[in-house]
Amino acid sequence: MSPEIYDDLALEQIAHEQFGVQFDIKQVIARNIPVSHTTKATVFLTTKRQLYVYVAGRAPLSLGDIRKMVKRMGLVAEAYLPPTREPRYFDGHAETKFRETFPGRTPVGDQDLHFYRLLAPYNPALVRIDEIDGGVIKQFDSSDSSNWRVAAKFAYKRIKTV
Repeated sequence: MSPEIYDDLALEQIAHEQFGVQFDIKQVIARNIPVSHTTKATVFLTTKRQLYVYVAGRAPLSLGDIRKMVKRMGLVAEAYLPPTREPRYFDGHAETKFRETFPGRTPVGDQDLHFYRLLAPYNPALVRIDEIDGGVIKQFDSSDSSNWRVAAKFAYKRIKTV
């Protein structure tokens, strides 16, 4: 067995244990590509034709960091999956931070919590992808003038069914 198969099995197990998502990997589009100096991402397609990106790094990462990395990779996110058994993980963290910042005040609406939601720790991260912008997945490259270069070419756009 090749090491890639073990990596795929490990990724499936991590997704199930940490995010509560059960799937089988059909194809890895980009494996362990750098998205920052200390962070790597793997883009893969499941047997149900859903595209995911798994991001993990040594440095602490927040939801805002992950959103920025996913966008710079040329991916359009559909959902940022919260940790297992914590469906309100991002909202709960946002409410806690809001109350620490403004004691005695309760958040009135979703707009009050938007900024604080981005501060939630999110490492590792699993993101379901809606489409690949321009059919190009980019990776971080500090030697390039734009800091990003093409890692893989793959056309994907999720068609929503009713």
